[in-house]
Amino acid sequence: MANYASAVRRIRRSEKSRQRNKHYRSSMRTAIKQVLACENKEDAEKLFTSTQSLLDKLAKKGIIHKNKAANQKARLALFVNGISS
Repeated sequence: MANYASAVRRIRRSEKSRQRNKHYRSSMRTAIKQVLACENKEDAEKLFTSTQSLLDKLAKKGIIHKNKAANQKARLALFVNGISS
């Protein structure tokens, strides 16, 4: 256990941050899976735009690296463009 009040506060704050980041990462993975599960091009494009926005927000907040966001978006774009209409 921490010996200083500031350390106790830091533990409390880092736990909140960990939970928040866990939620964001989980929602990111779910959104990516939903795009990859689409068989219809129109639905995939709609989900892709919302997923793309989510990835950008997470990269901006520092939850994921900006290059990871770019790689995921490129991968999803290849998938969506490869779906036949």
